[in-house]
This record gives sequence, C-alpha cells and structure tokens, in this order.
Amino acid sequence: MARIAVIGAGMGAMATAARLAVAGHRVTVYERGTTYGGAVGRFERHGFAFDTGPGLVHLPAVYRDLFVKTGRRPLEECAELVQVDPAVRHVLHDGRGVTLPGGSHGGAAAVLDEAFGAGAGARWSAVLGRAREAWDATRRPLLEEPLRPDWQVLGRDPYPALRGSGLLRRRPPTLAEVAARELGGDGLGELLTARVRAYGLDPAAAPASAAVLPYMEQTFGSWYVRGGIRELATAVYERCLERKVGFEFGAEAEEVLVREGRAAGLLLAGGAVAEADSVVCGVDPRGLGVESAPGAVPARGPGAASRYTLFLALRGPRPAGAAHRTLVHSPGTLLTVLRPDDPATRPDADHEAVTVSAVCAQGAGPDPQELLDLAARAVADLHERLLWWRPQSPADVEAATGALGGAVPAPALAGAGGSGLYPANSAALPGLYLAGGWAHPGGGLAHAGMTGALVAGLIVEGAEFRGSQ
Repeated sequence: MARIAVIGAGMGAMATAARLAVAGHRVTVYERGTTYGGAVGRFERHGFAFDTGPGLVHLPAVYRDLFVKTGRRPLEECAELVQVDPAVRHVLHDGRGVTLPGGSHGGAAAVLDEAFGAGAGARWSAVLGRAREAWDATRRPLLEEPLRPDWQVLGRDPYPALRGSGLLRRRPPTLAEVAARELGGDGLGELLTARVRAYGLDPAAAPASAAVLPYMEQTFGSWYVRGGIRELATAVYERCLERKVGFEFGAEAEEVLVREGRAAGLLLAGGAVAEADSVVCGVDPRGLGVESAPGAVPARGPGAASRYTLFLALRGPRPAGAAHRTLVHSPGTLLTVLRPDDPATRPDADHEAVTVSAVCAQGAGPDPQELLDLAARAVADLHERLLWWRPQSPADVEAATGALGGAVPAPALAGAGGSGLYPANSAALPGLYLAGGWAHPGGGLAHAGMTGALVAGLIVEGAEFRGSQ
C-alpha cells in the first residue's frame, strides 16, 4: 500500500483519488480552499442557487464508469441525471431562433431544413458524419489511453477532406473554413462554430477535428444533474469518503518535494510536510512549476480563455417550454444562457434562476450591461424581471480554481500540429502525475474525469499501462 498525495479537490483529482483508494492505496487530498469540486462550485443567495462552473455534463458514461469501478452504488443512485431536450436553442444575429432536439440526428436535420431550406439538414448531417470519422479515429488515443510518446501523430487532423472542395490541395482546414465551405452562409455554419466557441475555442484557429465536440453533444446528449452540477461533485466527494480517502482543506501545496530523484511528498503553506510515495497534481501545474516529460507536449495555458458569468435572480415563473440552454450569437460575443427547470435553483415557482456566461480573455471581462442586453434576446422581459445579479469574473475563477488568469481549459483536440493537446499524465519527475483539466485529455467535466482512470492506471500498473479495455 503506497501513500498518495493529491493536490487539489477538483473533479479529476477526486476521480483519481477514488480509483487509487479502491486499488488499496492510502490517499490524502490537499485542497487550498475550504471545499471540494474545484470549478464545480455553487453560489447561493436569497433562495436562489447557481452552478459557478459547468452547467451541463457530456459523456456521462465517464462518471458512470467511475462509480461502477469504485463502489456498489451506481451513479444514478447518488445523483439524478436528466437528459436535456431540446439540446440547444440558437438565437442568430438577425433574431431568428433555431431549436435543435437532443439525441436525434434525424430530428436535427428536419429542424434545419425548415429553418434554412431544403438540403440544410443533409449538409449538417454530412459534416457530423465526417466528425464521426474523426471521433472514431481518435477516441482511444486521444481520450482513453495515456498520451503516446509519439504524440506528434495526433498533430495530423483526422477530419476527412471533402473531395472536390479544394481542401485536398492545401493545408488542413480550420473549423471556420469547414463551416463556410460545407455548410454555407445564412447562419447554418454559425450553428457549428458557435458550439465550439462555447468551449473557449476560436473556430478560425481550431482544427476541423473540433467538429467532434458538437458531434459528441448531439450523439451522446447533454445532461443536467438535479440540484445543479454541484450535486455531481458532492456525489464524487462522498464516494471518495466511502473509499477512505482523506481530505485536508485549507492546505495549500507550495512545492513538490524530491528525494532520490523522485516525488516524495509536499511542502504545505506554513511549513508542514506531507510525505508520500507518489504525488498527483490535480491543479494548474504552472502554478507549481511542474515540468512535462522531455519531448512532451508543451504546457497549455497562455492562450486559454476564461469566462465572465452573471448569476441572475428573476421575478416571475420560468415559462413552460423554455430551453435549458440557449446560445445567443453576436459579432463579438457568444452568450450561453442556462435556464434549468429545477425547483432547487429558486426560492419558489414564482421566481427563476438564470446563468449567462461569455468566453473572454484571461484577467478581463466584457461589459456586464452588454451581457444583460444580449441575454434579453433569449429571456423575454429580462430587464423588467431582474431582481438582482452577481458577476463572476476571471479573477474569481482564478481564486476558486488556482488556474492562472482564471483560464478555463478546453478539451484536447487532434490536428493543428498538436497545439490542441495537453501534457502527458506522467510528469518529468518520476512519481509525479498530472490529473484534471490541465493534463491529457484536457478540460471539461468528462475529459477531466477521464484523467482519473489514466493516472490511476499509470500508478497501479506502471508505464506499461495502455488504457482501459
């Protein structure tokens, strides 16, 4: 039985801790804050409640697998997941609304034909069909296996070129070019690029393989957790406690200790030392000066975006049939509006809790009034209904997560020469491992959760671990 010290109590870190505890290791999590969950927090005021991080779960199978592998009670007995339908509503620049159903490729095609004319649904389906090829080609090496030593092969974009389009005769296209060439104008291409912009990625720079993100959403659905996504963090935390994982809150790791050329524990703020046989870094590794293995992917982060969020308390009931998620398009800003139909988020049926957020640069933020005006395009009579609002800036994100500049990591992507990849889960220092959204395979609830299986496999089975079967 080895002693494992885990830095941070975010989702990836806790997923790793639970799996290692099941394998028989003695695991202690050191969290500088006062609670668990990392970015998956909760803000409450006057009977209103809001998720401070992700509002939806994609690929819930990641957490179902975690609960199957770490205990008797399945995820569904610990948290109530509900598939969101419709999946998303788009409000385009010209005010048109397009609402796409959840989990139905045929239903989405029919809606698009009606909104953009005959053939639009077929073009959309063709793009997502090519995205499926990219998904099939990269799912295992990009998501289910440790980052391979020859990671450069993932720098080639797996999105298949469209014959006759000229794409075969030039550099691999960006997602924006795919949208323009394969979906055309009149707003249809915006539906593809917006779904990727919402992850904090620039379609003009993102590889065509970024189309796997809307493919993943449409194929596997978008899921909400009753009571808020914070309830998922609580379920994972409680599973850790069931497996005898120890938690020390208010314990900030200042340095990874090294003895005989390998990680040997942590130096905590105040001078306390936590001895360990291996260390798992579940936070932004740049804050600790952690180096990737020689020849590995350079640490991501300097160009990563942050998010500016407003929590809105509204008088009046949530209208029947309101979409859970709406993307409001504008030339400079894409706004995500979340309106969960959940009594746990509001004081009573005569009020509504709404969260709006926009991708922004690290350390900066848009004008809140601009966000409110954009949100009014998705929420009727918003200004008249508004009781109060509270902002969450990139600085607030940094304070909650420790990520420099409040950066929010996006999922890893193949293509673009490997610029969309993250450092491997094994660091340069033997005995030190990386989990969470700042390590392979990147950010997002599902991807961060996947690091738990990868890091636990590397610690338990060693360098020969090749991923779950």
